[in-house]
Amino acid sequence: MSPDQHSLDSLKIDRSAPRPSGGSRALLWVAGVVLIAGIAGGWWFLRERPIEVQVATAVAAPTGDAPRAAAVLDASGYVVARREATVSSKVTGKIAEVLIEEGMIVTEGQVVARLDDSSMRPELELARTQLRARRTELEEIEVRLAEAERNLGRAERLRAEALNSELDLDRAQAEVDALTARLSALESAIEVSAATVRVREQDLDDLVVRAPFDGVIVSKDAQPGEMVSPVSAGGGFTRTGIATLVDMSSREIEVDVNEAYINRVSAGQRTEATLDAYPDWRIASHVINIVPTADRQKATVRVRIAFDELDERILPNMGIKVSFLEAEAPAAVADSASGGANGAPARPAVRVPSSALVREGATSYVWRLRDGRVERVAVLAGRERDGQVELLSGVNAGDTVVARPVPELEDGAAAVAAGN
Repeated sequence: MSPDQHSLDSLKIDRSAPRPSGGSRALLWVAGVVLIAGIAGGWWFLRERPIEVQVATAVAAPTGDAPRAAAVLDASGYVVARREATVSSKVTGKIAEVLIEEGMIVTEGQVVARLDDSSMRPELELARTQLRARRTELEEIEVRLAEAERNLGRAERLRAEALNSELDLDRAQAEVDALTARLSALESAIEVSAATVRVREQDLDDLVVRAPFDGVIVSKDAQPGEMVSPVSAGGGFTRTGIATLVDMSSREIEVDVNEAYINRVSAGQRTEATLDAYPDWRIASHVINIVPTADRQKATVRVRIAFDELDERILPNMGIKVSFLEAEAPAAVADSASGGANGAPARPAVRVPSSALVREGATSYVWRLRDGRVERVAVLAGRERDGQVELLSGVNAGDTVVARPVPELEDGAAAVAAGN
């Protein structure tokens, strides 16, 4: 065979070789589809899933609010009432009725209780009867004296005409003098009887217990049928007080300051008080004075503090914490409040929930949600009140922040508002 013929034969298709069947091609196609689906599913489950978070919107704080000054000292104390009294009777006696209950508002002079007056009233009636008898006797003497004076006048005229003796004139004069003396004695006796009546009336009035000033009854300490006395009578069966009355307008704060730090306190200094019962409520207050003595056992000095405005939630004997503030706000806060050094207008403070603020040492930050991503934003925090904290820098009004940060958050992480 020639070489050209051999080349042509090499180009022929050998149709005697085995060919793949239709079933094999179908298996290869299915395997490819499964492989593609697996790759797509793996990408779906392995891709980044957004974190659901609770969010809040930053709102502008009122422009009239001043930034909070820094605290130079913290102290603990109690709410006290400067005007508080244990109401008791002036005399010892048995209680007939008690007319008050705890929480009742009373006014000065209002009847609080009455003691048994069954023995005092007869004595008063006796004194009044004696006074009436003295006055009746006085009227009788006045009539007899008038008659004796007329007899004396007749005796004087008869004596002038020599129609009677000197003895008759002397007798008439003696009668007038005796009745005049008797009249004077009865007038004194009437004054004594009247004074006795007043004493008995006062004794009876002392059995009525009245409120010494306006206030609120905070304790009811006696019941009808018990004995009460203004002094301790010994034993456990005699009460020394009927009720405890507090003048709510006299509420203030008393704290004990360590004598080593008393130089940081001055009269009139601004303070912020926080009741243990309402930890998110900051109460404006100021120092009244420093009590000029120290406790040698505790090495403390007592400081009196007045509330700028009283509130019904402030109750006597509540525990309270007080922060003594600087005279002026810190420089950083003052700059943010009054504008920067270049005189540019200050950015208004915003408020966010207190739970949104994260503190780490001396730094504070919040998580801001923007375009489906969270970013950590450093902020300058101001005062905190009623569950809200003021941010003086870092966040603008209208920004969305994470209200309750979760541990999974990191800068740039995908996040979505809960419920979306």
